[in-house]
Amino acid sequence: MVDLAGGHVVVTGGTGALGRAVVAALRAANAVCHLPNLVAADVADEAAVTGFYRDLPPLWASIHLAGGFAMAPIGDTSAADFIAQFRMNALSCFLCSAAAVRAFRARPGAGPGGAKGGRIVNVSARPALEPRLGAGMIGYTASKSAVAVLTQALAQELTDEEIWVNAVAPSVLDTAANRQAMPQADHSRWVAPADLAQIIVFLASPENRVTRGAVIPVYGGA
Repeated sequence: MVDLAGGHVVVTGGTGALGRAVVAALRAANAVCHLPNLVAADVADEAAVTGFYRDLPPLWASIHLAGGFAMAPIGDTSAADFIAQFRMNALSCFLCSAAAVRAFRARPGAGPGGAKGGRIVNVSARPALEPRLGAGMIGYTASKSAVAVLTQALAQELTDEEIWVNAVAPSVLDTAANRQAMPQADHSRWVAPADLAQIIVFLASPENRVTRGAVIPVYGGA
């Protein structure tokens, strides 16, 4: 049983379909959640991110769900479109990771259960692991691939501080928006947000003692 024992955890994108599931699972594990979007903090703006993290209580974990999706062939993708995907997905992940690391280093004492370091969990996507599936969504695929690479490099950089950095790479989440967009699909093969939330919360918990630098496929039957 995961127990975060009152540990403070940031959840970006915490009011979305996955975010609500993650926050519910964190609260069930006795965590205290901090959601940047509830205070209109833009997680792709350096000053906003720095200020948000600076004002938090001693931080244990940071979970980065905020992002964006766009599907278009390259001929219909402008430079602005491409940059927007990187801003929403890769830049937000970088800024929040950097701010979280500063917060972990400034925390007086240990985390929940006496654990050292901290935890970061990012959200990549299946096309980052299987790029051919990214045909027709180049900006999204490239930006989520950047999230995967950032996760692996940062995990290695922070090893000696016991700050474990991991990511999940889901296929299709079973959300109302996705069902509306793809009504003919077999929704039973998709990933339930609550199931993905359980994986994320474990990675963010002190019970994750050894897993770092992983980009975990979460595909369900899709």
